[in-house]
Amino acid sequence: MADTSSTLARVVAGYVRTIRFLAGLCMAVIVAVMIVQVFYRYVLGGSLIWAEELCRYLLIWQTFLVLGLAYSKGEFVTLDFLPSSLSPRGRWVLRAGMAVPILIFLLVLAWYGEDFASRFDRQTIPALDFIWTSLTGGPLGLSIRWVYVSVTVGLVLMAFHVVADLISTFRVQLIENATPAPQHEAGV
Repeated sequence: MADTSSTLARVVAGYVRTIRFLAGLCMAVIVAVMIVQVFYRYVLGGSLIWAEELCRYLLIWQTFLVLGLAYSKGEFVTLDFLPSSLSPRGRWVLRAGMAVPILIFLLVLAWYGEDFASRFDRQTIPALDFIWTSLTGGPLGLSIRWVYVSVTVGLVLMAFHVVADLISTFRVQLIENATPAPQHEAGV
């Protein structure tokens, strides 16, 4: 059992590192492109017509990638006056009850997000086509679907975070209830 949990801990740590790396890479590219754009506009007097579009798409991907991490770290706005007044078991029951509509909502949105993204298979990303054409002479032809599918990917990842949070709090609840309460000696 300990080997399984250590393997799972390594997988989760690898996942978190990967998401953080991808989000950091997106931000680094956004900053680099915007610095070059400012240089072109104010020093050279020209403009990169693709810079704003590329940065917008990267920011969309970055946002949806880190949604689950933000949820897991408790960085969403919450109202905790009811949970704080409940027992640990009551908090878990409330959390489990809230997780069901949240998961349904996330999965329905992910489903419709995929449906929406699939409608744009033939439309290409103009900014990347422009960049690629100027570099190679021909268009890249990358579908804009890859921008829109970020919604589905991000919401499915967030659903995994909701389930993982529920399982981890359930494990804590099981461990706390399985541990016998300390016995006090009479008269002490």
